[in-house]
Amino acid sequence: QVQLVESGGDLVQAGESLRLSCVASGIIFSLNAMGWYRQAPGKQRELVATITNGGMTNYADSVKGRFTISMNNAKNWVYLQMNNLKPEDTAVYYCAARRTVRAGYDTWGQGTQVTVSS
Repeated sequence: QVQLVESGGDLVQAGESLRLSCVASGIIFSLNAMGWYRQAPGKQRELVATITNGGMTNYADSVKGRFTISMNNAKNWVYLQMNNLKPEDTAVYYCAARRTVRAGYDTWGQGTQVTVSS
C-alpha cells in the first residue's frame, strides 16, 4: 500500500508562483511514476504533469513552460513548481502514483486547493 499526502495549496494572485509537494509513504519501491492531476469545479479531473522514476516528464499543453515537475533522489517526494499562475489554474490538485503503465494512476492523495485570483 502507498499513501500520498499533498501540501502547498494556497490563494494567490495571477502571475504569482506556488510550489506543491507530495510525499509518498508505504511500499514506494513498487512505484514507477508519480504525477499531478487537477479538478476544477464542474469539470473532469485532468492530467497536469507526470514524471517517471527515470526522470521522463510529461505536461499538459496548458501548463507547458509555466509548470515544472520534479522528484527527489529517494523517489518519495514529488513537486510541482507553478509559475505565472492564471485564474484558469484554479482547481483542487491531486498527487497520483502508478505502479505499472498497465495499471495506470490508481493511488491518489486527498488533494490541495489552489485558487488564483485575477
